[in-house]
Amino acid sequence: MKVLAMVLAGGQGSRLHPLTAERSKPAVPFGGRYRIADFVLSSLTNSGIQAIYILVQYKSQSLIEHVNKAWTRAPGVAGQFITIVPPQMREGPEWFQGTSDAIFQNINLIQRHKPDMIAVFGADHIYRMDVRQMIDFHRQHSADASVAALPVPLAEASGFGVIDADDQGRIRGFLEKPQNPPPMPGDPGRAYASMGNYLFDTEVLLTALREANENGEHDFGHHVLPRLIRTHRVFAYNFADNRVPGVADYEEQAYWRDVGTIDTFYAAHYDLLGVEPRFNLFNPQWFINSSPYQGPSPRIIAGEIVDSVISAGSLINGGRIDHSILRREVIVEEDVEIEDCIVMDYAVIRKGARLRRTIVDRYNEIAPNTRVGFDAAADRQRYVVSEGGVVVLGKRQYVPDVTRYAT
Repeated sequence: MKVLAMVLAGGQGSRLHPLTAERSKPAVPFGGRYRIADFVLSSLTNSGIQAIYILVQYKSQSLIEHVNKAWTRAPGVAGQFITIVPPQMREGPEWFQGTSDAIFQNINLIQRHKPDMIAVFGADHIYRMDVRQMIDFHRQHSADASVAALPVPLAEASGFGVIDADDQGRIRGFLEKPQNPPPMPGDPGRAYASMGNYLFDTEVLLTALREANENGEHDFGHHVLPRLIRTHRVFAYNFADNRVPGVADYEEQAYWRDVGTIDTFYAAHYDLLGVEPRFNLFNPQWFINSSPYQGPSPRIIAGEIVDSVISAGSLINGGRIDHSILRREVIVEEDVEIEDCIVMDYAVIRKGARLRRTIVDRYNEIAPNTRVGFDAAADRQRYVVSEGGVVVLGKRQYVPDVTRYAT
């Protein structure tokens, strides 16, 4: 079975602003050392899928550089590659107009490789998935297309694109954020939410893409799949059945998060912390790959650290770090307090600063005695503050000394 993966990594991520001011959503840093795109690429490669095209579009340079550093494959190995594909505009001057149009504009790549099956996966979610199990499901059901489906509580399903399927899993319809979502088969308390990950038999996909293009249609969820369910065998694959090797019993087995807003992005980081994290990134049987950073181990001169991640190259020279994640080469000076924060690479937190419920993007310097996260009105005048009250400092946003808010 020859499988070609097409990863959709062009997301603009406007709801993650200012973290996406200079990068696409898949390139946004996550956890202690990763980018969001690392999770789909790790799932594919761990599943034995080694032929991968990554389709990029908005503010793609950061992601291109990351992939080139972290995901380079040995040259000369036939059929094994991870290649970035910017918009080629082979069909005209337009950029990708939607998810299916992105694949259609690169239909020549599919024809070149002649795969048996195409995996079309998104690059902007945090999860791990053994794709081989979805492929087995697809083949066992003689499916023409399969859609990864996440069971969600019925009361929350109105916030998702919902799949209506029969008791065999065959899809009857797609509903976008319905007021009265249909329950999933055999479980009246939950509904199937589409994860945006698809498997297609190659010829079925090629025909469907050409039809969509002729009709001026550009999206899988709104156009291609609703048409296919009327003429082909399209099935929902229950992601809750997916079992990744090495996942501990205390973890959320079918972990998947759409980190599309500041608040969901922030909340997902706290699934990584604790003695028994909901999503444990240490799994020797299912390695999450990222850039091969060669910096030194972190140095901790003094201070108190509680339930936190301190990444390579960081220097902690006093203060208190509580329930926080510090990425690589962060410098923390004396008498600093960092509580419930995400501090990204190369940030410097100067003496006496206080940060609470704050995301600090890369290359920031927090001036001595600064207070962020303590005065909502003052924070909104200077920074982006999410609906949930999380303060966000954009990349290279120098933070001045604001001692008058000291308490």
